[in-house]
Amino acid sequence: MHLSPIEIKVNIEDDVAAALEVLGASSSAMTTRRIWFAEDQEGVAQGRVPLLDAGVIVRFRIGAGADDLTVKLRPCVREQLVGRFSAPFDAEPFTYKIEEDWSGKNRVLSASLVHDHPPGALSSVAEPGTDPAAMIHAVQDQFLHACVPVVRLGRLVALGPIHSTKFDDVQLDGLDVDLEAWSVAGLDFLEGSIRVKPKDEDDLEKLTARAEHKQRKLEDAMRDRGVTLSEHPESKTRRVLTTLAGDGQS
Repeated sequence: MHLSPIEIKVNIEDDVAAALEVLGASSSAMTTRRIWFAEDQEGVAQGRVPLLDAGVIVRFRIGAGADDLTVKLRPCVREQLVGRFSAPFDAEPFTYKIEEDWSGKNRVLSASLVHDHPPGALSSVAEPGTDPAAMIHAVQDQFLHACVPVVRLGRLVALGPIHSTKFDDVQLDGLDVDLEAWSVAGLDFLEGSIRVKPKDEDDLEKLTARAEHKQRKLEDAMRDRGVTLSEHPESKTRRVLTTLAGDGQS
């Protein structure tokens, strides 16, 4: 059985600046980016997010020395990941990942196909008259057609920008934690994340037990420093996109 890496996340909403300070983020390397998501234009005009509702995320990240365009399925199931998309691969400028996303008690599988671009190549995504769908590569189209054939990309609209500030490899009780702050439309979030990679000797039970131990350790490290963890059931991506789509209603 193929074991996938597990990304474990915690979300913080109370006083992001104070949380970054007590977590010691300033001692780590910082990168800033602008993030846009693309959604169905007609849906957004009605205040809806049809792609997200179908488990499809289209994300543009601009800055930090390079741009990238990601098409992600989350949640998904292994049975829908077919053909060349049934296993991870790295074929420049594409990286295809399959991993589990854990946040609190929520555990879902995600599959993402990232297309790296030169710096500034995607900066026109939000310009008037630009259809973000035109920037999606044929390989990413193939990924969607193969794995979510019910979804058809029509004309898209860019939602954003979200201002992202990321601190890599912050040391918390022996864990290498990535911290990423998002700010947009009056919303401020901080996400802490760690990755647990399968070891050669792992089976599903061992990997799960190790990940559960690290999840508890991450949550305890945050709480021990006085940081309150969000218990909001919706992901930050859904909360941001539904807010932006609501703002974009005609």
